[in-house]
Amino acid sequence: MKPALLISLKTYTKEKFLKDLMAGVIVGIVALPLAIAFGIASGVTPEKGLITAILGGFIVSLLGGSTVQIGGPTGAFIVVVYGIVQNYGTEGLAVATLMAGVFLLLMGLFKLGSVIRFIPYPIVVGFTSGIAVTIFSTQIKDLFGMQIDKVPADFISKWGTYFQHINTASVAPFIVGILSIAIIVLFPRITKKIPGSLVAIIFMTLVVYFYRRFTGDTSIETIGDRFVLSTTMPQPEKIPITMSAINQLLSSAFTIAMLGAIESLLSATVADGVTGKRHNSNTELIAQGVANMVVPIFGGIPVTGAIARTMTNINNGGKTPVAGLIHALVLLLILLFLGPLTKHIPMACLAGVLIIVAYNMSEWRTFLSLLKNPKSDVAVLLVTFLLTVFFDLTIAIELGLLLAMLLFMKRMVDTTKVSVVKDAMDLSHESDVHEREEILIIPKHVEVYEIDGPFFFGVASKFDECMKQMRDKPRVRIIRMRKVPFMDSTGLHNLESFFRLSAREGITIVLSGVNRRVRTMLENSGLIQKIGQENICGHINQALERAKELSALHISKHPTKHTEQQ
Repeated sequence: MKPALLISLKTYTKEKFLKDLMAGVIVGIVALPLAIAFGIASGVTPEKGLITAILGGFIVSLLGGSTVQIGGPTGAFIVVVYGIVQNYGTEGLAVATLMAGVFLLLMGLFKLGSVIRFIPYPIVVGFTSGIAVTIFSTQIKDLFGMQIDKVPADFISKWGTYFQHINTASVAPFIVGILSIAIIVLFPRITKKIPGSLVAIIFMTLVVYFYRRFTGDTSIETIGDRFVLSTTMPQPEKIPITMSAINQLLSSAFTIAMLGAIESLLSATVADGVTGKRHNSNTELIAQGVANMVVPIFGGIPVTGAIARTMTNINNGGKTPVAGLIHALVLLLILLFLGPLTKHIPMACLAGVLIIVAYNMSEWRTFLSLLKNPKSDVAVLLVTFLLTVFFDLTIAIELGLLLAMLLFMKRMVDTTKVSVVKDAMDLSHESDVHEREEILIIPKHVEVYEIDGPFFFGVASKFDECMKQMRDKPRVRIIRMRKVPFMDSTGLHNLESFFRLSAREGITIVLSGVNRRVRTMLENSGLIQKIGQENICGHINQALERAKELSALHISKHPTKHTEQQ
């Protein structure tokens, strides 16, 4: 799990450096307004967002598994971070971020990077769209310049407060916000090399600065009106970790880790599709983990891979992680030398920037298209979305995953079939038959049970129900397992119980078509030894021949009983 930077430096050239330099400078400029906006929206000061982009971006590029990934604060964390800050303060946020970093580091070390990708798409879209709606709702106060001391955290109370204070709205901030949105949307038609958000912030900051200076109107609030900015790198501080804090913030830390893992790997995967390269997901998780363990020591907020900044890096010629390192250095220089200028940025302008971020995150077209999918997918999508908006992202991810797993198990149960055959088997559509007969006659006193699908705990009850319905007592029971790809401990337990019950009744069990994986499990449990190696057959033809032998052997041992049955 070697970092992509070390691999890239082996073939590094002057040409690559010049491209990385250009891309890094541009990405640094693009990241400036976003880092400030994400910091403020998360409930911390603007420089905390910049510090996160500087340190987090540097570490992700230094240790990450993608050549073009840009790390930093993102809109996805706003909801979680804001809630933690409101309930536990910045110290609680530091503890939760550090714990999330540990989780991410362990995910990478235990090579769980590929597993994270299997999180159902409706869950990703559901909480992404939910976050977008929540981000939009948090910007209404600044967009309209409302006079509200403290905006409630929950969605319904928040909008109730907005309607109660609608009379405090001001026209000037609203005009600034709408013009900012218009510039961001329309400026790419002129050129895409300069981000519209940066143009909007520079232009509207100048307009508001001169407007306030010449008119004396202070209704348009700026960053400096709300925050006291620090233009130096903060000193490391000790994080107050206690068992009480760990217990309180464990679920929030898990949410940050899961969200960070999903977003960073999604960003890296998108980048792979554009560059044609392949990232190392486990190395990327390790880098994200280290970044989230270091950043809170300096007062930062959670870090993850940022899709928009990563794509900006690619589109401007970034080739190696050096571009990400340069982007972090550019932000550091801005913080140290241009930091005082950021106090003039209007809050309504930042609200416009975040509203565009929310719109791009919403994926409303994808959301609507998923509503046409099977009901189970729609249920997961809507549950995750509604829980994210009205309750909590932590609950949304946990219940969304739980619902997705339950629905997946139901699908597996529905597709797994357990059938019983007594007289004849139609093999005309099967490819693993070793003889040409399309119809196989099953001898008297022999039953064939076929399990079609994985034999796990969800299917075990179905197998039990099928067995209970059979009141006849044959001499041999063949269990055909050619379509059982795997078996879990519950399935094994049911098979063992079925064997013991049959043995008690004098019925012999024969297994047919057991694959290597299932056979290994049966051998480790000792069940094959109980059944007997001679009763484990490769295919159904052998199993039926073995059943005939066992039936004949049964007749020779019990001739009187056999005569009575005749």
